Amino acid sequence: MIFRRVLYRLLFCIIALHHFSCTSVKNTPSDNTNQSTKAKFEPADGKCLFFIGQDLQATGGLENYTDGYCDHFEVPAGVTVYTGFSPGTESYGYIQKGNDGLKSVANWGAEDNCAQYYIDSENYKHSVLAIGLAMVDHEKEVANGNRDYLIKELGSWIKGIERPVFLRIGYEFDGWQWNHYNRKAYLKAWERIHAIFKEMEVTNVAFVWQSKGQGSGQEILEEWYPGDDLVDWCGYSYFHNPDEEMLTFARKHNKPVFIAEASPVLMNNGRFSNTDLANPEIAKKAWEEWFEPFFETLNDNQDVIKAFSYINVNWKIQPMWQNNPLFKHVDSRIQESDYITKRWLEEISKPRYLKPSEELWDELCKPVIN
Repeated sequence: MIFRRVLYRLLFCIIALHHFSCTSVKNTPSDNTNQSTKAKFEPADGKCLFFIGQDLQATGGLENYTDGYCDHFEVPAGVTVYTGFSPGTESYGYIQKGNDGLKSVANWGAEDNCAQYYIDSENYKHSVLAIGLAMVDHEKEVANGNRDYLIKELGSWIKGIERPVFLRIGYEFDGWQWNHYNRKAYLKAWERIHAIFKEMEVTNVAFVWQSKGQGSGQEILEEWYPGDDLVDWCGYSYFHNPDEEMLTFARKHNKPVFIAEASPVLMNNGRFSNTDLANPEIAKKAWEEWFEPFFETLNDNQDVIKAFSYINVNWKIQPMWQNNPLFKHVDSRIQESDYITKRWLEEISKPRYLKPSEELWDELCKPVIN
């Protein structure tokens, strides 16, 4: 077993030297008219990466976290974690230090987070990572260089784990009510992070630009867009409504789309209603009104949607969400409903959804030949 793991790491390094050095944007000019360049870690046409999140209890499959998604179902291609560049910021009794939840356990009001746990786990040894990087109220500090030490620490950690990472810088940048980013500072911060990672030769990372998923038209998206040369993937959140705006934008800029946060939220007469999947009647309604349209969105847009992350969480018991109008009545844990479990497995077992394996990372790096 030890020899096999050492051999695999050696093979990965060889593959990385060839593939990770390739361009990460799709619209780079090329003299070879028979080959189009994919985005960084973009699956082949018709394929999709499935991630699970968004905390250790939600994902499970770990020594001290044993009732999450991966204790009931197969481990998916990827897992979602969170960190931030906001030292000194208090969140539900937790004082952030910067890069929290990366190498040690952190809990800022929404269950424990620790990316390193997945890296050290045999269950997740072939899974890729999606990291949500917050910098709320600190984007100016990031932009002017006062958080370079955190950028370099994050870059070193990503480089050292030797697996594909999807980095969502300042995710939900247009969430005015909860993120309230300054546009100019946000864009400068993005550019600085990208430049430092390039200087550090952090090649196993794809940069994901994620919208909140509703309410931002093409003009706003263009204003907040870091640029084709700095963005590998477009992304958005999918809760109670699909977002055609980001799909339109991504096609226009020739980028793949990552639905980076997805969780069912039901509506009743224009208001958010109980979405507790442990309730059989609500579970059936949720499947018909949310899951079916969600999978329809994935299947109808296979040309552009190449990844999604499902949030398998009992939102209503977490302090961060107990007064949140969107999530305070939500329990999105699939394993709580036999009705949803059966239908979920029928969909997610389709060959379209890539599985974690020794070949997955190589598959993500293959060029597209027309």
